[in-house]
Amino acid sequence: MSENFKELTDWNNPTDSAIREILGRSKTIAVVGLSAKEDRASHQVAKYLIENGFEIIPVNPMESSILGQKSWPDLASIDRPIDIVDIFRKSEATPPIVTEAIGIGVGTIWLQEGILSEESFRMATKAEIPIIMDRCILKEHIKLGNKNGNV
Repeated sequence: MSENFKELTDWNNPTDSAIREILGRSKTIAVVGLSAKEDRASHQVAKYLIENGFEIIPVNPMESSILGQKSWPDLASIDRPIDIVDIFRKSEATPPIVTEAIGIGVGTIWLQEGILSEESFRMATKAEIPIIMDRCILKEHIKLGNKNGNV
């Protein structure tokens, strides 16, 4: 967790209803930090999302493909619109990724469990882009009523 986050007291994740709506309208998810290693959480989450009807776009400059999908070096290189940027990186590494996500006009920014960033939160809020922090997209999808891709 980011040390400077201790001072941020005015943040809240969107409501369950808003998250359900975000997941329901989203089809394409760029997973930043997606690992090719099957035992990694990012890999397991991305595999689950594919199995539940989402298009996953791996973002990992060290891999050419992951889960049968072309891996991109960064968000700016991706050749199609992205609904959600799901970030599996350390809290300190998220601000440049959030800047890039804002620049490509992403619909929602999602920081996985254990990832909190005051700077990322403030940037997304200023850009009027919903940001979800410290939550697992897989767990939220299940909790909010997974019906094979329909939340």
